[in-house]
Amino acid sequence: MSTTYDTIGLPRTSVSIKPAGVFGRFRDALLERLLRQKVHAILSGLSDHELRDIGTTRGEIDYVAYHRDVDPRGSLFVE
Repeated sequence: MSTTYDTIGLPRTSVSIKPAGVFGRFRDALLERLLRQKVHAILSGLSDHELRDIGTTRGEIDYVAYHRDVDPRGSLFVE
């Protein structure tokens, strides 16, 4: 459940409902793939200096894109 705020500042809660079964798994897999591609494209567009600033290298881009929740140096990423 997530809480969002409307224009007057009152909280609204919403429950996300995921489709079940084969179509739900297909949708989740497709969204995961699109997100991986987006992360890969963004990191590939950074310079070597910018990559060093965030603590990664060009050789780690594939790993980071496919394992967004795990930092190669041992700490967790925050999404």
